[in-house]
Amino acid sequence: MDLYQAIQNYLQDKQMNSIKQALDRADTKDIYALLGELDPQDRVVIFRLLQKDIALEIFERLSVEMQEELVTAFAQDEVNALFSEMDPDDRVRLMDELPAKVAKRLLYSLSKKERKKTAELMGYLPQTAGRIMIPEYIRLRRDEKVSKALEKIRRMTEEKETMYTLYVTDDQRRLIGDVSLQKLVISDPEQKIDQIMNPNPVWVNTTTDQEEVARMLQQQDLLAVPVVDNEKRLVGSVTVDDAMDVLDQETTEDIFNKAGLTGIGQQEAVRSNVLVSGSVLRTWGIRLPFLLITLVGGLLAGLVIERFEQALEAITALAIFIPVVMDMGGNVGTQSSTIFARALVLGQINLRRFLRHWVREIGIGLGMGVLLGILAGLVAALWQGIPNLGLAVGTALALTVTLATTLGFLIPYILFKLGFDQAAGSDPIITTIKDITGLFIYFFLVSQFLGYML
Repeated sequence: MDLYQAIQNYLQDKQMNSIKQALDRADTKDIYALLGELDPQDRVVIFRLLQKDIALEIFERLSVEMQEELVTAFAQDEVNALFSEMDPDDRVRLMDELPAKVAKRLLYSLSKKERKKTAELMGYLPQTAGRIMIPEYIRLRRDEKVSKALEKIRRMTEEKETMYTLYVTDDQRRLIGDVSLQKLVISDPEQKIDQIMNPNPVWVNTTTDQEEVARMLQQQDLLAVPVVDNEKRLVGSVTVDDAMDVLDQETTEDIFNKAGLTGIGQQEAVRSNVLVSGSVLRTWGIRLPFLLITLVGGLLAGLVIERFEQALEAITALAIFIPVVMDMGGNVGTQSSTIFARALVLGQINLRRFLRHWVREIGIGLGMGVLLGILAGLVAALWQGIPNLGLAVGTALALTVTLATTLGFLIPYILFKLGFDQAAGSDPIITTIKDITGLFIYFFLVSQFLGYML
């Protein structure tokens, strides 16, 4: 039985001891996944049953929304204890999203030392190296001997997150070099630090954009990078785990900016939330107008069929292939509009170059249409024994599929440009246009290729 199902059963039977035992045996990543699947009220119960160190580790990995949800649900002493154990940069990230009153209360619940560390980070601009750095580091002097440096490290009782990299500064705390812990350990104890240090360390300023810092760590395969102020005084460091968090949060946003799509992610999130969680009347207000368009389109499609009623009476086999033409066109149109919507949100479509994307999709649609048309035409001709009918069916299907891919990109683009919800409106409009035109194309071709038989 997987962890989620086991926990659900235990919750239903209120077997708290069994839940705690299951959590104690579970892997951290499984618990993290479990919390994402649970309802908010169950999430709070499960989190309270976690071991303290596991709870802290998982809390720092949760989204800010989940963190805020838990903070709101916990008693004040629980929140204070959890908040005080967090790293300063993680505290600041959470406080940015909390109501000012709650954030202030949490800040003053910290010890004087921890409050100072957190306040220092809050003095830097959001989304900069200063805001995400760890204001803790090990600093050495260039004239120190290796033996003395190692003694200094052994005397430190407080855990340092950047123990694997040691920074060398002058008397004014200006960064002048760095040395790895490994190199320090294997060096001659009588050597001085300036003999083994790297005199040209990679560093960033407190005002450097956080994504630039993260990219630097990733591209240069660094475990940490020192952060200096405008006078090049060492003030902290950014570690690789913080950098990965930044990349995870900001990559999509930066892609939007480069593609000219700033704000699309937030806009689509708001629209999606309304459709999923909004009031019934508001949801109807968004969806019904597009469905009314579909209803009108269906009636118009009926008029097209009525117009060619004599053709249907003359050759009843024509009716067999109407669903093929209409359904294939509908499926292809939905497929194209879904591809467009996903690519738009992910920033893979540049709206300034929409024509290029559109022409490519039309070409893809034409190729698929020809292949499907040939296959369907051969089946129709062999099945009914009427070669011209196969020609009409195949050509109609090829044109309808091409038209559907054309509309699949064009309609969502137009709706987006006009400020309408393309997720709710694209498929109904595409279906309506495709049904009417698809039927017209089919019967027109039938009249052209089979006219002598009507």
